[in-house]
Amino acid sequence: MGVFEEIDAKLSALEEAAKREWSEAPAAERENVRLRYLGRKGSLNAILRGLKDLQPEDRRTVGERANQIKDTLTALFGDSEPVGDTQLSPGYDYTLPGRPRPRGKRHILTQTMDEVMDIFYGMGFEIADGPEIETEYYNFSALNFPPDHPARDMQDTFFLNDEYLMRTHTSPVQVRVFERQRPPVRILAPGRSYRHEAINARSYCVFHQVEGFFVDVDVSFGDLKGILLAFAMEYFGSDAKLRFRPSFFPFTEPSTEVDVVCLLCGGKGCPICKHEGWLEILGAGMIDPAVFAAVDYDPKVFSGYAFGMGMERIAMLKHGIDDIRLFYENDLRFLRQF
Repeated sequence: MGVFEEIDAKLSALEEAAKREWSEAPAAERENVRLRYLGRKGSLNAILRGLKDLQPEDRRTVGERANQIKDTLTALFGDSEPVGDTQLSPGYDYTLPGRPRPRGKRHILTQTMDEVMDIFYGMGFEIADGPEIETEYYNFSALNFPPDHPARDMQDTFFLNDEYLMRTHTSPVQVRVFERQRPPVRILAPGRSYRHEAINARSYCVFHQVEGFFVDVDVSFGDLKGILLAFAMEYFGSDAKLRFRPSFFPFTEPSTEVDVVCLLCGGKGCPICKHEGWLEILGAGMIDPAVFAAVDYDPKVFSGYAFGMGMERIAMLKHGIDDIRLFYENDLRFLRQF
């Protein structure tokens, strides 16, 4: 008997054996029968591996015969009832609704940052980004921090070496944009910042900040107050009230800290606002001419303002959150509220 006749005989015997075993096997064993004949390591594939030894004309004939047997057995095996794990329980109520799967959502800090950016984007601000690992020049020197400023100390800043550090604010983006773009410049810079601070209910070693700055001809402090009031009324509500207090920042002059009337007590005083009725939300001011000098802007021609706010503080005020650590503990009981 030649190779062709031998393979053809094996195929015929396989077909008869498969039909016989299928008809005799109990329902629970039929899946094993199917795998034994049509599985990847089944008998049919084992026979087909011998086709390489046939002549081309015989290979085609046997191949067609093998496909016919495969189609026949596939149809036969497919007529069986579901068994094993796929068998439906007789006591199951199929009219019940399906079980919902929990869906992931954006973190509350991401929601807050997106909402803040949307408000300022609607006012004409463009979004810019910068590296979180910064040089000492962009983080301090170009922003008019003197060499002996306390912020440069190791206890306030995460230094990586003598030149590089983890940025302590998003203000370096301001300098980087100024270097490559001439006024008018209206930019919003969101991102993470890092400071070597003790972790407690009101401070953390990492925080999210959004800084905005606008430079053009005849930009005034009144423009700054107007845009911050518009933001507060949009984010906190139309009855939001702001208070501007004199302050100092190396890169702005004059500088101010901005408070919003406490949302929890309406300005009457409560433990959250330390019974003062006001809560600080951001720092701001007119950009110092020394910053313009570092980027070759003529301070006699251009003026501008800058402001920066922490997203954790903003979210805590709006949603009545009393501990900043909750943002970073990944407690589902907290996250599911938002």
